[in-house]
Amino acid sequence: MLELYQFEASHHCEKIRLILDYKQLPYTTVEVTPGVGQIDLYRMSGQRQVPVLKNGSEVIADSTAIARYLETQYPERPLVPTDPKQQGLCWMMEAWADESIGTNARTVMIGAFSQHPNFRTALLPVSTPDLLKNLVGSVPGDVLSLLGTGVGFGPDDVRSATEILRQNLESLCLILQTQPYLLGEQPTLADFAVAGLTMYIKFPAKQYVDLPVGICDKGVPGLADVPQFESFWKWRDRLYADYRKLHTGGPTGGTGPVTIGIE
Repeated sequence: MLELYQFEASHHCEKIRLILDYKQLPYTTVEVTPGVGQIDLYRMSGQRQVPVLKNGSEVIADSTAIARYLETQYPERPLVPTDPKQQGLCWMMEAWADESIGTNARTVMIGAFSQHPNFRTALLPVSTPDLLKNLVGSVPGDVLSLLGTGVGFGPDDVRSATEILRQNLESLCLILQTQPYLLGEQPTLADFAVAGLTMYIKFPAKQYVDLPVGICDKGVPGLADVPQFESFWKWRDRLYADYRKLHTGGPTGGTGPVTIGIE
């Protein structure tokens, strides 16, 4: 069976989980413990980042490489169009989702942690004592902003990333006005890349990911709650409802430590 080495809360891993569910491929998840677990990951794959897919003796790192591998090895329910122009657009949009949406979504999520205590505490497990929840929620935003400074998450970085994501969401809404999927009448890799990588902007409405129930349907203020982008979130909800399996704690659900990983 396919094994997905992952961080449960990683948006790049969510991209691959969407693809696996769409292709109806059984798989198990192996939750990588940040730090020490990544040493073992390096020994196996030659690098420390998730996701990594293991299929018998084959080990594939990087979400794009994994998508290409799955498309080659499991061509049923194809992800990539056969028409050359559509195929080119599909790969371009997947790369754009990785580099623009994925990178900037991580930045605005860190910014939301520093500015909105309720968003921070929503990520804590349900069993977290109230005292600890209150402590996390009361950490001053300027302290968290200071911690982010120097690693690409300072106030200016957050503002810039927010503006880029507004433009991205506007473009996606325009594309989806006249067609059900980003490249036309059938879902492609572009759709699953965009859907998975927008997880940090707004978490799925139902518990598809093994995260606290309280985080469902919550997102970055100023992006997730803007009426102008509501059509996009409705589109993503439909995509999830049609193709993503709900988390049940079974073989396709991660049950290890939940960590927002900086891949």
